[in-house]
Amino acid sequence: MSEVIVTDAVKKYDAVVALGGVSLRIAEGQLFGLLGPSGSGKTTLLRAIAGFVSLDSGSVLIDGQDISGVPVHARNIGMMFQNYALFPHMSVAENVAFGLEVRNLPKPEVQERVKAALAMVRLTGLEARRPKQLSGGQQQRVALARALVTRPKVLLLDEPLGALDKHLRQEMQIELRRIQRAVGITTIFVTHDQEEALTLSDRIAIFEAGCIVQEGPPMEVYERPRSKFAAGFLGEANFLTGTIEAISGGRAQVALDLGGKAQCQVPGAAAGQRVTLALRPEKIHFEIAGPGAEMGVNTLRGQVTDVVFSGNSTTYHIAVDEQVMTLFRQNLTGSAIAPGAEVVLSWSGDHLVVVAP
Repeated sequence: MSEVIVTDAVKKYDAVVALGGVSLRIAEGQLFGLLGPSGSGKTTLLRAIAGFVSLDSGSVLIDGQDISGVPVHARNIGMMFQNYALFPHMSVAENVAFGLEVRNLPKPEVQERVKAALAMVRLTGLEARRPKQLSGGQQQRVALARALVTRPKVLLLDEPLGALDKHLRQEMQIELRRIQRAVGITTIFVTHDQEEALTLSDRIAIFEAGCIVQEGPPMEVYERPRSKFAAGFLGEANFLTGTIEAISGGRAQVALDLGGKAQCQVPGAAAGQRVTLALRPEKIHFEIAGPGAEMGVNTLRGQVTDVVFSGNSTTYHIAVDEQVMTLFRQNLTGSAIAPGAEVVLSWSGDHLVVVAP
């Protein structure tokens, strides 16, 4: 297991800043997710660690050694590409053995390592098959076995599950996590899939425009986003804007632009300050509005505009003044509330998070 430290990594392509001074520490044995939209810098960072991209400035250290000038083949890093890059003319065993053979390891050792690697990814008995005879999930396991068989210090995965359908992707998330824990190797993976990042990662870094906007454990990043971008990219969020009217007992009372009032914790708040609050759809409770229903703190009144049934849950879009809010409800009992219904939304102040605009 190895520690990876990236310090002030900068990479520009003419006027385009791919990495704008990124710093990151990945502890030994962690499964670390780099999450962000296309062009945000996550893949550039992965390729810089691998050695396929040279940084303009900054450093990459593995176990305290600066590998910036070390050639790709000498970095002892395993990499699995999005398209798996399997050799079509080779068998499963030959694909897995390739990295060992170019290192001129003795044949008995090669055979032993290949056998162990295929057993780890549960492909024993498929040694003689060609890639075209395998399912997408099996091809992915072959590529993973090939990346691990050389016993690298660090494993890099570029969109490892992107080529799989949804059902197989969910299955392989569990399998990939099992294998990583069994081997204990420090693993860094790139993804644009929020669910994948939350499911797999010990820690997540969210990228935007060549910079890391937030980094931390998945639950922390999801529950306490620091910016509007982070809140909206990692899951769904409703945003409420308003002005702080007063502060009492460590909590701020906010006059919402939509009408009504919210009460929540706002660190370092001052009366008159403008704030943007993030509220996750699953944190909102709602019910049919009764005649003359009074609006208290942390409540709003709206009208259901759209209802989307998704099997075990239903998504509601509710118009509140000129803004449409989204909320989720698990389909446990009862029927859905129909479009056109007047409803009252409510939530706990603990679920409101102040985010940067």
